[in-house]
Amino acid sequence: MYAWPAPRLSSAVRDRLGPAPELALYDARTGSVEVTTPGDEARIYVCGITPYDATHLGHAATYVAFDLAVRAWREAGHRVRYVQNVTDVDDPLLERAAATGEDWRALADREIQLFRDDMSALAVIPPDVYAGAVETIPLVVDLIKRLRDKDAVYMVDGDLYFAVHRDPAFGRVSGLDREQMLAVFADRGGDPDRPGKRDPLDCLLWQRERPGEPSWDGELGRGRPGWHVECAAIVLHFLGPRIDIEGGGSDLAFPHHEMSAGEAQVVEDGVPFAMAYAHAGMVALDGHKMSKSRGNLVLVSRLRSEGVDPRAIRLTLLAQHYRSDWEWRDDLLASGEERLKRWTEAVETGGPDAAATVEMVRASMADDLDAPRALAAVDAWASSGGPSIEGAGRLVADVVEASLGVSL
Repeated sequence: MYAWPAPRLSSAVRDRLGPAPELALYDARTGSVEVTTPGDEARIYVCGITPYDATHLGHAATYVAFDLAVRAWREAGHRVRYVQNVTDVDDPLLERAAATGEDWRALADREIQLFRDDMSALAVIPPDVYAGAVETIPLVVDLIKRLRDKDAVYMVDGDLYFAVHRDPAFGRVSGLDREQMLAVFADRGGDPDRPGKRDPLDCLLWQRERPGEPSWDGELGRGRPGWHVECAAIVLHFLGPRIDIEGGGSDLAFPHHEMSAGEAQVVEDGVPFAMAYAHAGMVALDGHKMSKSRGNLVLVSRLRSEGVDPRAIRLTLLAQHYRSDWEWRDDLLASGEERLKRWTEAVETGGPDAAATVEMVRASMADDLDAPRALAAVDAWASSGGPSIEGAGRLVADVVEASLGVSL
């Protein structure tokens, strides 16, 4: 599946000053900030959207956050292989299609294109592989067969389930105890109370055909894939085991990242699925997390249609640390617009020496993607009022574009 056009990716700062510091990230599994140690090629997988109401600012904050990680790795001198999925068949999508009377495929196609347009406008680097659930069903089937060979699959009324405790490391991604897992599982698409399951936490791998729902023929019987196995299959096929980062919103730590990791680790005989699990915070509106079910959404496309510069939207997102939960307010966007104007004017007039500013921006982004500290460094340079130095404005513009993804 096609992703979206790549923004301009300059290497001017790296060519002039050498590699940036290595990226350190907070790993949800260990609870600490740790330096990433990719090889020549850094490998990252970020869980994508279910396309039925894209792109709200919670989505945007997540994908901008991991765009920063890709940029930090590039500035440190690594090649990056980035894979993202799109869950273009799943219960929420089908429920929305049924409620509106729209064909589910048409709904998915429209929302995926809207997401592409928003990501392009926000200067998010596209993944090298953008994989849809439907097109990767053969990969899912193959993975389930491998799990079955490991005695990790069983059937309940024609549906296939993954026996989560076949993975000895189950629970280490989220760090939740069993009682917490059961409560969260029920709230996030799981079915702990289904009769016939061996363990309430076991998760669906393959759902047999239901009347009126899409399904596909195959060796597992006519049906469609579960959610968690989709991501595990895509990662193993396109990136291999032991990737550097699995990323997504913090609401994916359990069950999604836990289940995906467990499935992959069982078929790979215990090889850790990811070196680090990184999660973006949740964005709220009017006191509640933005969610499609609640309908309290601020859409990137709506802001753009109202004439808001996408660069100002991105700067508004960058003003919040990626791991923080925060609430969207109109005054935050106004601050982003004012910051964009102030920076643009400062770059155009040249500005004072920028060596320390560039160093601070790069160091801040290497330190757990501390974009607010990087923004403060550029703010200080833009308002310093010192004598204009030839080339200083261009150097600041280059580091802002390379590290923060904002073209000045």
